[in-house]
Amino acid sequence: MNINIVCVGKIKENFYKDAVSEYAKRLTRFCKFNVVEVAESRLESNDINKVKVIEGKSIISKLKGYVIILDLAGVMLTSTDLAEKIDDLQTSGVSEITFVIGGSYGLSDEIKQKADFTLCFGKMTFPHQLMRVILSEQIYRAFMINSNSEYHK
Repeated sequence: MNINIVCVGKIKENFYKDAVSEYAKRLTRFCKFNVVEVAESRLESNDINKVKVIEGKSIISKLKGYVIILDLAGVMLTSTDLAEKIDDLQTSGVSEITFVIGGSYGLSDEIKQKADFTLCFGKMTFPHQLMRVILSEQIYRAFMINSNSEYHK
């Protein structure tokens, strides 16, 4: 299984980088895990939609396999539900899943239309760099649940 996280912008703080790297290392026993960063666009003349479209064009070229976007309008799942979803996808022959974390202003309508599933981690707002850590941990947790590990209690 290939798991990708496509996200806007670069991680600046080392503690976020270290956390994502730790989960990436842990995931090597279950899947090939990749984080792909695309450039963040600058807001000019308060045209938020333009920023989302520009970032969306960069994201589109990176989409592979089954696409799960993170969006407030998505479905909230428990960790066990996410594990089951990943397991069901694997069982049905899906060999690649791409999770998408948008930029500061969200995702373009074009990206939303390309999604196979829309996931919501709650109504709270998280820094995008922290969201990478949270998502990486939940992907790791899902694989641990599916392997009947005691990690998930």
